[in-house]
Amino acid sequence: MSESTLRLFFALPCPPEQATAICRWRDEQALQGRPVPPQNLHLTLAFLGVQPADCLDGLQRLAADLDCPAFELTLDRLITLGKGFICLQPSAPPPALDYLAAALRAQLAALGLVLDSRPFLPHLTLTRHGHERVHGHSPAFGWTVDRFVLFVSETTAQGARYRELGSWPLRASGTTAAAVPD
Repeated sequence: MSESTLRLFFALPCPPEQATAICRWRDEQALQGRPVPPQNLHLTLAFLGVQPADCLDGLQRLAADLDCPAFELTLDRLITLGKGFICLQPSAPPPALDYLAAALRAQLAALGLVLDSRPFLPHLTLTRHGHERVHGHSPAFGWTVDRFVLFVSETTAQGARYRELGSWPLRASGTTAAAVPD
């Protein structure tokens, strides 16, 4: 990847206090695989992949135009996805989460960005490259989601580092907008 391109994704950042609790629980479970550092815990809304750096202004305008209510997110299921990604997932995704992901993907498609065609599957990755398949309940980890973020993934000697390039608030509950679920 050159300096003129960036590896980008929109996501919900995990608050530091929840990230600490999640990692403490994960480490007690002795899950296989390479643990995701607490500061990298997030729930991806839309993975953009490698994009030209000059697309940032358009992405930031797009994000600023989205209108979605804040919501409560509870991660309470332990699952394995793909080839060894051990994750937490909501057993009952809030409608506002699905709405935010769909609205974001629709706006990105309108900009001409081709995204992964797989359906949105909300999850927070705990470890990568696990060899066992796990499924079941976990303690409920939750927070009020009041913003979403555009991240850039940077490769460092210590591994991937996710850095915020922009953050946008979600609408406080009690305020309304047409055709947006509360």
